[in-house]
Amino acid sequence: MACLVLSGCANPFAGGKDSISVVLTTGFSKDEVFRIEDISCSLAEVEVYLINTQNSYQSTLGSGIWDSDDSLTENLKSTCLARLAQIKTMVLLAENNGIMLDDSEIKAAESAAKEYYETLSEADIKAMDNVTLDTIQTLYEEHALAGKLYEYTIRDINPEVSDDEARTLTVQQILLKTYETDESGNRVEMSEEAKAEIYAKMQDIEKQLLDGASFESMVETYNEADDGTVSFGKGEVDENLETVAFNLSTDEISDIIETEDGYMLIKCVTTFDKEETELNKVRIAEERRSEAFAQEYDEFAKGLTREINSQLWDNISLCDDPEVTTKEFFDIYNKYFED
Repeated sequence: MACLVLSGCANPFAGGKDSISVVLTTGFSKDEVFRIEDISCSLAEVEVYLINTQNSYQSTLGSGIWDSDDSLTENLKSTCLARLAQIKTMVLLAENNGIMLDDSEIKAAESAAKEYYETLSEADIKAMDNVTLDTIQTLYEEHALAGKLYEYTIRDINPEVSDDEARTLTVQQILLKTYETDESGNRVEMSEEAKAEIYAKMQDIEKQLLDGASFESMVETYNEADDGTVSFGKGEVDENLETVAFNLSTDEISDIIETEDGYMLIKCVTTFDKEETELNKVRIAEERRSEAFAQEYDEFAKGLTREINSQLWDNISLCDDPEVTTKEFFDIYNKYFED
């Protein structure tokens, strides 16, 4: 089934409420957050997405992640708005194409809803605006219908991806950075004088290699990248690095390469990683299917009327109740609908 937010598809709310052409605070029911044509989204639906996503992040990164940067909260809210808006739009597009769930899919959504609802505590239910079993089932059915629409739309799209296009190679790398980070973690470019010193240091490393030093020992001693060995395909790294790397032979060492991050020397480990190349073919093909779907989706979405209850939306905040721990909504969906 389709992922929560399809790559390439525009959010019908264009990234958030502030850029909506028509913003209304009247004409909504008290718990209605937004409306696209004749399909609406309730506060309970938003809270299901928001709280489950929030708790999923917290289970990995800790509950203090929201304290460090206020923008993270707004980003999380915007992400959930985009997800729900896209699902609702895809439901409308499915209806427009005469696509419906069959009995077995409705039954799966019903079973998933029951399983998830049984995991909820009283605190969970209250935090999600007293969410009901029917609301959970509706969310699962809409999610499944969006996935069915996606699969239907791309059913005949089978792009051929050549070995050369998908080729993935592996290199060892030595990176000397030409930037620093300040106390806030922001990137700060070095001065031209400092860059010249870094380049001279890289020239010395290059001389050591020419004099017989092993590339592996130079990686261990000097490399400032996170990894000493990396694999990548075309379009995945700095253009200068890609150009050089894809013209190296096995075991060949490059000249000094200037990239956005700094100066590099690389040694080609293998010019063709068969396993990674096959995986890259699958990724490229799926990207092209997603792009094809996005074209149809965006054409449909741009003609829709959409309205948001800005007053209610602004009052939505992250949950700070430690007793609210639910985070299984998406996992349970995948259990029943993931291919």
